[in-house]
Amino acid sequence: MHIPDLNLLVALNILLEEGSVAGAARRMNLSAPAMSRTLTRIRDVLNDPILVRSGRGLVPTPRALELREQVRGVVELAHGVFTQSQDSDLRSLDRTFSIRANDVFFGVYGGALRQQMALEMPKASLRVVPEGYTDDAALSEGRIDLAIGATRPAGADIKVQKLFTCPFVGLAREGHPIFDQPITAQRFVSYDHISVSRRGRARGPIDTQLAEIGLERRVSFTTPTFYSAIFALANADLILPLMPQLLLKTLEPMGLRLRAFVLPITLQPVEITQAWHPRLDNDHAHRWLRRTLKTFCDNTVA
Repeated sequence: MHIPDLNLLVALNILLEEGSVAGAARRMNLSAPAMSRTLTRIRDVLNDPILVRSGRGLVPTPRALELREQVRGVVELAHGVFTQSQDSDLRSLDRTFSIRANDVFFGVYGGALRQQMALEMPKASLRVVPEGYTDDAALSEGRIDLAIGATRPAGADIKVQKLFTCPFVGLAREGHPIFDQPITAQRFVSYDHISVSRRGRARGPIDTQLAEIGLERRVSFTTPTFYSAIFALANADLILPLMPQLLLKTLEPMGLRLRAFVLPITLQPVEITQAWHPRLDNDHAHRWLRRTLKTFCDNTVA
C-alpha cells in the first residue's frame, strides 16, 4: 500500500484553511503553479476535487469538509513529534501566536508581553484577533491559539483559566460639571452617556440597575472600543459609565485630562479568563504564553 507524502497532508491542511491556492502558496513559500500542481496530486490521491470554484474563490467539497478535522489533527500530531526538541528552545522558535482579546487587555498587557517575548522568544510574533459578534469554533478549529475575555468560549472540551476580576468605575473629563457636587444616581443620569459595545448595543446591565430605582439614562454615543470612547470624552460633557478600572493606568501616559469616579449604583465586576484547546495544553511555547500572561495579571491585581 502506497503511503502519501506527509507534505501532501500539510499542503491539504493549509489549502483548507486558506481556501485559496495563492494564499496557500504564500504560506508554503511556493509559486502559485507549484501549489496548483500539489493540489492536483492531492486530488489524484483522494479521488476528489477537494476545492471547487465558486464565484471568485474556492470552496471545499463535502469530502474535504469531512477530512478537515482529521487532517488538522494528523498535521499537529506530526508537528509535535518532529519539533518537540526545537520547541524546548524558545529562543529559536519561529512562531506566530494568534490571540483573541479586546483593546482593554492589550492596552494594559500588550507592551509587557511583547517585551518579555523579545527576551525569551525573540523570533516569535503576536497576532491580535478582534472579538467577534458571536462565539465560534475558532479555538477548536485552530484559527486562534488563545481567547481572552469575559465571555467563555463554547465547547465542553475548551480549557479555561481565570486571570483576574475586573471592577468598573465612571470616567469623565476633569472639568465636567458632574464633579461640582456629590455624584448621586439622579445626577449620574442627567448627562449623556457613552456605550461601549462591539455589537452596537446602547443598553445593558447598567440600565437594569437604573430601572430598579426608577431612573433612565440617555446614551448619545455608541462605539465598539474603549479607547475610542476615552478620546470622545476629552472635549465633551459625556460620561463613560463602565470604564474597566484596570485601564486607568494607561491614561496618564496619553496626557488626557480625565477623572474617574465611583459609580452611584452597584454593578458586579466581570471575570476575565484565558481559554485554549486541549491539544495545546502540553505545548511548550503555549504553556510559556499562558504562564506569562497569568503572571502579569497576578502582579497587576496584587
